Amino acid sequence: MSLVSEEFPDDVPLRAEEITIPADVTPERVPTHIVDYSEAEQSDEQLYQEISKANVICIVYSVNNKKVPLILVGNKSDLVEHSSMETILPIMNQYSDIETCVECSAKNLKNISELFYYAQKAVLHPTGPLYCPEEKEMKPSCIKSLTRIFKVSDLDNDGILNDKELNFFQRTCFNMPLAPQALEDVKNVVRKNMTDGVEDNGLTLKGFLFLHTLFIQRGRHETTWTVLRRFGYDDDLELHQEYLFPLLKIPADCTTELNHNAYLFLQSVFDKHDKDRDCALSPDEVKDLFKVFPYIPWGPDVNNTVCTNDQGWITYQGYLSQWTLTTYLDVQRCLEYLGYLGYSIICEQESQAAAITVTRNKRIDLQKKQTQRSVFRCNILGARGSGKTSFLQAFLGRNLLKQRKIREDHKSFYSINTTYVYGQEKYLLVRLCISLPISCFLLEEDLACDVVCLVYDVNNPRSFEYCAKVYKQYFMDSKTPCMMIASKSDLHEARQHYSLTPLDFCRKNKLHPPQPWTCNTVDAPNKDLYTKLTTMPPIVLHVSLSLYCYIKLLLPERVRYFRWCFMSVPYRWPLSMCCRTVNLTVN
Repeated sequence: MSLVSEEFPDDVPLRAEEITIPADVTPERVPTHIVDYSEAEQSDEQLYQEISKANVICIVYSVNNKKVPLILVGNKSDLVEHSSMETILPIMNQYSDIETCVECSAKNLKNISELFYYAQKAVLHPTGPLYCPEEKEMKPSCIKSLTRIFKVSDLDNDGILNDKELNFFQRTCFNMPLAPQALEDVKNVVRKNMTDGVEDNGLTLKGFLFLHTLFIQRGRHETTWTVLRRFGYDDDLELHQEYLFPLLKIPADCTTELNHNAYLFLQSVFDKHDKDRDCALSPDEVKDLFKVFPYIPWGPDVNNTVCTNDQGWITYQGYLSQWTLTTYLDVQRCLEYLGYLGYSIICEQESQAAAITVTRNKRIDLQKKQTQRSVFRCNILGARGSGKTSFLQAFLGRNLLKQRKIREDHKSFYSINTTYVYGQEKYLLVRLCISLPISCFLLEEDLACDVVCLVYDVNNPRSFEYCAKVYKQYFMDSKTPCMMIASKSDLHEARQHYSLTPLDFCRKNKLHPPQPWTCNTVDAPNKDLYTKLTTMPPIVLHVSLSLYCYIKLLLPERVRYFRWCFMSVPYRWPLSMCCRTVNLTVN
């Protein structure tokens, strides 16, 4: 009542009416609903109901009552000359749920508004999750969260926040940079209290954690909470589900890809952790990259899904390919991973959803015979032992000898790599389908793809029959392009036990002739066949192909230059517009 009327009431009722303090008159800009309780008017059951609904509870005692108090708010401080804090502090230390203690006087209006400010603060910026008063140090969960924030903010991964990084952090969290003198003052405070808190004129992790401990000890919990909430943490110091999984609508028959800005961000993350600058991530570098994750997201099969170097380390191209694969197959998982890396913060975007491009419906692409997609999916089907796994691994440049070194429990059902289609880089995602008996129906995911590879063993007389029957049952009347792969072409070609030879079957069904293929080579297997697969979907053949062929025929000596030119030409431009861009004349 003193808070609302700003004067002590002459007649104090047993219980005050419930009131709401509007947001615009409070420092934290949050509306506060205040409920009074009267033992004389209300039952214990009503008290428990109100307690269960409360965000914060103020327990009020009278400091002139000699009864041992159960305390938080000491009222009537105008009636005594001494403080009750000596009695209160041991109890505060015993019960960690007690946020603070305030002595006030409703009669003199002393600390009345402060009381409700601290009540709001106890809800919005609680001490409990951050700090242990008994130990006088931050709790492990708080240290873990702030350590992740430090690593995300350490853009060059040198273990130090330099002035540029500190200013970016300050602007990100508090919408304003620090003045040069203020930066030096902060570092001087750390220097005076820690020997290793500042190195090379930058803030170390120890110094960063010390500063936040100091904020908390001085009652500035809101500073630490502002940082934690900006980086996606809730009151339990867990990352918000809304932060990790922002809303992203994906219509049917559309796919998901990373956009240009996302690739630039992922490139910066790679560069940040590739400390030896060998364009590959060693196991230790991968481990360091994922320190901002609660778990290691990539298993040992990733090394058999993407390109690696001679030491078996993931290359730069393999790293980007794995991210592309995750985005295509499980975009929610990709959003989660980008959240751990701090994409929305570093790139100053509303959420990780800004990193994703949702392609248009494939049916529209087929109608218009052009696309802006850069990832295409190829499913491999064939009888057991036909060479499907070898074909999958050969896409990553591994010959038969290297494939034999792959452990059985590290095998992958996917491989992904880049191919170049008329000068443009595309990703081809190859999926190995499990060999089921012909009598069994193929799974929906076996049929959902842009192109199909039907692999048979030329040395096995019963291998082609499987491919022929699968084609006739599932793909003869579909619009999905198919290619027959004559695997193990280095071996003797046996006569297939089927009514038609593979070549005649392909002619009859208007397919490309069977493509001979082997990975039993000294060097890396040839990738030309995979490029052919990427060009088979009709939607890949867009207007740029006409321009590229025109240049290649008439100006072969300038192909390299013009390839660069038309790579920047949007797919939707007509041929005349493309030609004007590179100063050509359409004949």
